[in-house]
Amino acid sequence: MESQIKRKGFSKDFNLMVIGQIISILGSALLRFALSLYVLDITGRADLFAGLFAISSIPILLAPFGGAIADRFNRRNLMVIFDFTSSIIVFAFFVVLVIGNSSILLIGVVMVLLSFVSAMYAPTVMASIPVLVEEEKLEQANGIVNGIQALSNVAAPVLGGILYGMISLKVLVIVSGLFFFLSAILEMFIKIPFMQREQNGHIISTLVNDLKEGFSYVVKQSFIFKCMILAALLNLLLTPLFVVGVPIILRVTLQSSDTLYGVGMGLIDFATILGALSMGYFAKKMGINNLYFWIFITALLIVPMALSVTPIMLNIGYYSSYTLFVGSALLIAMIMTIISIYVITVVQKETPNENLGKVMAIIIAVSQCMAPIGQILYGLLFEGFSVNIYVPILIISVVMVVLAIATKRILRFEVSEAVK
Repeated sequence: MESQIKRKGFSKDFNLMVIGQIISILGSALLRFALSLYVLDITGRADLFAGLFAISSIPILLAPFGGAIADRFNRRNLMVIFDFTSSIIVFAFFVVLVIGNSSILLIGVVMVLLSFVSAMYAPTVMASIPVLVEEEKLEQANGIVNGIQALSNVAAPVLGGILYGMISLKVLVIVSGLFFFLSAILEMFIKIPFMQREQNGHIISTLVNDLKEGFSYVVKQSFIFKCMILAALLNLLLTPLFVVGVPIILRVTLQSSDTLYGVGMGLIDFATILGALSMGYFAKKMGINNLYFWIFITALLIVPMALSVTPIMLNIGYYSSYTLFVGSALLIAMIMTIISIYVITVVQKETPNENLGKVMAIIIAVSQCMAPIGQILYGLLFEGFSVNIYVPILIISVVMVVLAIATKRILRFEVSEAVK
């Protein structure tokens, strides 16, 4: 049955999962955006909401546990349960809003609960993709799923901004809950191959043993472990560049207007989507043996970003600096997305189905935990070199060159096995 599904490529089941993802992720993004505006409206404090978001990101540490669950139970049923659970949380929040007992603390609790469900949900989806598409289309399938996530990050602020101004928070909350509910209904019609594994002892002890097995597997599998370290380092170096560096440079250094700031950030988001959706094309040109080259190109593209904010360029004129900076950022965002998806796909191909959920979850948790560390480091760097903002960008470029060289060295012994 599994091989039959793989021969079909993008089967009905994969298409249903993608549609469910679109509905579920858009509902989640809309809710996050609505809550952000609501907190800012009632408190006027951006730092308070930033703190809530930081706290709500903590459950990502539980992603490996979600991976263990994804390897032990029917993944279709898990998707349905997770989306139904999210809808119940949102509907309960709606009831409290109607009663009039909403508070910042309650919003924080809701965000943490939804983040916890999301941490369980993500590895389930990532582990399901390889059994729903044929291997040669795995990069393209991962690109589509990642593209949906990126697209929701662009669509939610636009759609949410329009709806928040037209309708109340309560209506947006109920719409989000309905999205989760609809996604769960849709996922009930998906067929994902599942083979019941033998369970030794209580389910909790079984899951704990599965987790230990997952971590042991990642550490012992040299290639997968190196891919995880690479993903973590890329998240440490590049993700904060766009989360912290780009907004600071556009808004503070270049003093962009609201319109040009929005255009720049929007174009970068679009480049991420384009990179994800074009993965099927670039997959034919990528390989473990030339991955270092893509990282090296990224390092070179960071140099024009630094050049755009040097005193010489700033004296030439705003638009030349803005164009060079945003143009370089677009290409980096696109390449960064392509590299990330490629690394995930290679790991999926190298991992047995019974370990897919755990391995994907461990990589997700480790790599995503690196981003906040990078954001703190970038904040210190950009604050320390606020007068010469190009200096920390050049430092990042040099570090990326070192990473490219290290990637070539540490993966050269893995090429033959990865190609098999």
